Amino acid sequence: MKDVMLLIGAGQIGMAIARRMGYGMKIVVGDKKLENANTISKIMNDAGFDATPAEMDLSSRISIHRIIAQAQTYGNITMLVNAAGVSPSQASIETILMVDLYGTAVLLEEVGKVIAPGGVGVTISSQSGHRMPALTPEEDEQLACTPTGELLKLPLLQPKNIRDTLHAYQLAKRCNEKRVMAESVKWGAKGARINSISPGIIVTPLAIDEFNGPRGDFYKNMFAKCPAGRPGTADEVANVAELLMSHKGTYITGTDVLIDCGATASYFYGPLKP
Repeated sequence: MKDVMLLIGAGQIGMAIARRMGYGMKIVVGDKKLENANTISKIMNDAGFDATPAEMDLSSRISIHRIIAQAQTYGNITMLVNAAGVSPSQASIETILMVDLYGTAVLLEEVGKVIAPGGVGVTISSQSGHRMPALTPEEDEQLACTPTGELLKLPLLQPKNIRDTLHAYQLAKRCNEKRVMAESVKWGAKGARINSISPGIIVTPLAIDEFNGPRGDFYKNMFAKCPAGRPGTADEVANVAELLMSHKGTYITGTDVLIDCGATASYFYGPLKP
């Protein structure tokens, strides 16, 4: 039996974090597209890791239960890396809410029930959650604490109250941050920690979809005018994850780390200001 890392989302960011933190562990790689999970697992296994692919749907509680049960056959789940999601150019409002918002909330809840003492998790949010105007304290608490089965019934999450897919994505990512705060209290009762990371423009296949989508010029302008003048890399996100998930981050839980090289700062107070 081994300690187990549950990696949800077979993409560049998730793999970069798993390569940084998953040595000596059993890594269960879950993705809606089994071929993606197979690809990432092969890359990691060829580099000396112990990875197993699994097909799973983040929007389905049943699917989440199934992959958790599979992971537990190898040992105790001690790490969660959630890097799954869809972007505003890839999906409808309803799909974004089901996957990025509801699915993440369910995953954090269900893994929190079985995470081993001393365990740690990280979920990938987005700078988009920081650019949306502030919600009311009541709305923030609703996103943080509403039972997962009732989340999508909240008034602010009704499609009629959502302008477009970008607005839906911003709401989902704001919910991720608030949900991490609330879940960290429950994880803490088990001696475990959970945090989120909000990347800016990171070069991945998902980001390339955005570059080529209807908001492509907006995103290219964003990284061109941020202090770094460039997009980021998955390994730079993994640098932050390594801090949060290692012994150096044992006093960090329930927080979100914004890693966008000042794009959000430029949006509010610099050349990206609308």
